[in-house]
Amino acid sequence: MNAPTFTIHTEDRVARFMRIRRQTRALCAGLGPEDLLVQSMPDASPGKWHLAHTTWFFEQFVLGHDPAYQSPDPAWHYLFNSYYESVGPMHARPQRGLVSRPTLEQVRDYRSRIDEAVGELMMRGLDDGLAARIELGLQHEQQHQELLLTDLKHAFWCNPLHPVYRDASVVGGETKSLPTRFLPGREGPVDIGHHDGHGFAYDNETPRHRTWLSAHSLANRLVTNSEYLAFIREGGYREASLWLSDGWATVQREGWQRPLYWQEDLASEFTLAGMRALEPWAPVCHLSYFEADAFARWAGARLPTEAEWEDAAAHLPITGNFQESHRFHPMAASHGDGLQQMFGDVWEWTASPYVSYPGFKPLPGALGEYNGKFMNGQWVLRGGSCATPREHLRASYRNFFPPHARWQFAGIRLGQNR
Repeated sequence: MNAPTFTIHTEDRVARFMRIRRQTRALCAGLGPEDLLVQSMPDASPGKWHLAHTTWFFEQFVLGHDPAYQSPDPAWHYLFNSYYESVGPMHARPQRGLVSRPTLEQVRDYRSRIDEAVGELMMRGLDDGLAARIELGLQHEQQHQELLLTDLKHAFWCNPLHPVYRDASVVGGETKSLPTRFLPGREGPVDIGHHDGHGFAYDNETPRHRTWLSAHSLANRLVTNSEYLAFIREGGYREASLWLSDGWATVQREGWQRPLYWQEDLASEFTLAGMRALEPWAPVCHLSYFEADAFARWAGARLPTEAEWEDAAAHLPITGNFQESHRFHPMAASHGDGLQQMFGDVWEWTASPYVSYPGFKPLPGALGEYNGKFMNGQWVLRGGSCATPREHLRASYRNFFPPHARWQFAGIRLGQNR
């Protein structure tokens, strides 16, 4: 089968494993058990569950590979399985916030014990199969680091006190906007998808294949708060003709009038640093696909396809505002030539539905449930965000969410036909 290629990194395996695992715990520094138990909506998960589930992943798919392995507590397999039906039953996702036991300290101890066991396994030496599973587990852990931050932000926003996660998260950026320019992309046949032998990739990024790009252009930067504010003030949320049918129904049902976390005054927004004044030139974020599509139509443009985006990003350096900046909030584009903000700041909605590439084959066994079974009713986002670890990204990375989802750091880059 055409499975994704896993690269054994030159960095010592054990050191890299421990570094990524420690980072998840570091993101929880200063948070109490109450903070990490809250589940603010069915789509989000408590921080404690993220800590436990990422540990369960290594126990299930790495340590559990050995028939002689004995779990510290087999009952936890039910609690911390997410969606792997072939592994066994699982606790209902909307009820994860009800799991007060095991305690946070027990979960932390669970992490330590599994970390020690995986570290010992790596010291004894790994075959290619186990090395690939550990790498997948680390990439999975980094996905959950971002989810932990976005889920925590939603939980803190639901608290009437609007508590602060990290006081220095938001730092001022540019004081004026980079003018919008549409830069022409390539036209004709192009290859997209993961290059075999070029490091880690998820199965949904494969196989590399040829597709056709029509004449098009991409905006040099992301859409800003001030531009989206103009959309609101000109009646964007009241004009049905701008919206897809399901989007308009969602706007009416949910009463949407502005992006998630914007306040009614349209001058401030909730961030992981608490309530802050809206930065006019920073990228607008926490938008659904429906909102991104409506704005693009209002602006006389469209959303890029994922093939257009990937071809434009393929030869760009992966630089930008990532989790490592500790801002956890998008920043205004720097002034410069060429495409800006292709990586980091906000995930960029594309016009592409999340479907399989020609010739796609999922991973064998239970790990085949990781991506493939979600290729229905969702849309692709590209580029990463201010909450994504930098090393987790690549040009071929395909994120995906349902079109109504708003709690992720998702925004807009415009495209147009030429």
